Amino acid sequence: MAGSAVPHFANDLGVEKIFVGVKEFQCMGARAPQDHPHIYLDMGADSQILCPYCSTLYIHDPRLAADQTEPPDCLATPLPETA
Repeated sequence: MAGSAVPHFANDLGVEKIFVGVKEFQCMGARAPQDHPHIYLDMGADSQILCPYCSTLYIHDPRLAADQTEPPDCLATPLPETA
């Protein structure tokens, strides 16, 4: 994701799994004031990663765009629009 913004995801719903369209992002747990330290996660060649703070399992779904999640509305910071 070099050269682009790193999305922040939040698990306000407290779900076990969040499907995301990117492999590099930051997890913040829930939104403030219940957030944990915003941690950078990189799946690398894997298709999933577990946040060591909140235990949310993030699963890469290539059908999703960088700003989409399942369940919806887990993107905490809007990504800048590209020209």
